Amino acid sequence: MSVKLLEFEKPLKDLYDKIDQLKELSKDGKMDLDSEIKSIENRAVKLKKDIYSNLSPHQVVQIARHINRPDSTSLIRLICDKFIPLHGDRLFRDDPSIVGGLGVIGMQRVMFIGHQKGHDTKENIFRNFGMPHPEGYRKALRLMKMAEKFSIPIVTFIDTPGAFPGIEAEERGQAEAIARNLREMVKITVPILTFVIGEGGSGGALAIGVSNKVFMMEYSVYSVISPEGCASILFRDAKQSEKATKNLKITAKDVVDLGVADEVIKEPLGGAHYNWEETSVSIKKTILANMKQFLKLSTDEIVEQRHHKFRQMGSFVSEKK
Repeated sequence: MSVKLLEFEKPLKDLYDKIDQLKELSKDGKMDLDSEIKSIENRAVKLKKDIYSNLSPHQVVQIARHINRPDSTSLIRLICDKFIPLHGDRLFRDDPSIVGGLGVIGMQRVMFIGHQKGHDTKENIFRNFGMPHPEGYRKALRLMKMAEKFSIPIVTFIDTPGAFPGIEAEERGQAEAIARNLREMVKITVPILTFVIGEGGSGGALAIGVSNKVFMMEYSVYSVISPEGCASILFRDAKQSEKATKNLKITAKDVVDLGVADEVIKEPLGGAHYNWEETSVSIKKTILANMKQFLKLSTDEIVEQRHHKFRQMGSFVSEKK
């Protein structure tokens, strides 16, 4: 898979081009260029480490939105030994912006649910750029209720700029669908683990994110509003999104520090889009380790832990009169 370089990664392009040229020359067998190739590869790794050690929040947003970033469907199939996709909300239609199904990891059954973006224009249009309609959230809730009925733990993957704001979505009850998910997820009696794998935006993300633990990939973002939306409201100019990003505190470290997410999962050098397999292994280990802990709890303890997690968010200051 050819990875598209982001603007701030452009200094790497010359080195990658040089490596490709030397490899082509080596194919002829007339010259042994292994040492030269290895030397340039080492320089490229060092440069990439330097670039990624000092990223701005705006650059992290670009990584979270990268077109080659691993999607929910791909991660699920890499993580599971077996996977059966499930479709439809049993009310209107199957929303391709949210995917889900029953997976098996070793001996553990898991219900997976996640936002689904595309990797090219055609797929993005089909997936509505990862912005679900109400039927997507109703499908998600249907699968959660099914999992609860059969005592199957749930894993959700968040990757959306937000719920679809179109007229047809509002006509079919977008706000009600999201609100219902929030209410019902609090009461689900099986463990729920959430992974923000890319972009987590607004209620469209939270609608499948009311869980016992929230994990954020190292270069993912999670926010009540997109940087562009925030800039449009506060500064009357969407082009000031970089300024908004800095103030929103939406990077993984910031969100964990704020107590909204619980843990950051390290990504391969350069981001998850450079190595899907390594990313899936990290997520799989996290799922198994945490499921083992939560499955020791009673159903009442699982619900109470989730309830307490969200109740303790935020801080309050009381002034004496």
